[in-house]
Amino acid sequence: MPIYEYICLDCKKEYEILRSFSESDKPIACNTCGGENVKRKLSVVYAQSGGHALSGAGSGCGSCAGGNCGSCGH
Repeated sequence: MPIYEYICLDCKKEYEILRSFSESDKPIACNTCGGENVKRKLSVVYAQSGGHALSGAGSGCGSCAGGNCGSCGH
């Protein structure tokens, strides 16, 4: 079961919940204040393998923008 990140827009508390895919966008009460003004956050994935960073935000580094440059190995 995946872990989803949520933020309460009332008390600004952020927290993680284990929920099934089918429940990911269903309403949920804040586990701090009990408010129902809770939104699921966009989760960003980061992994590193063999010395190269893998990211869900696209390929490349900020200087080469995914092209081929000697400074980052892309």
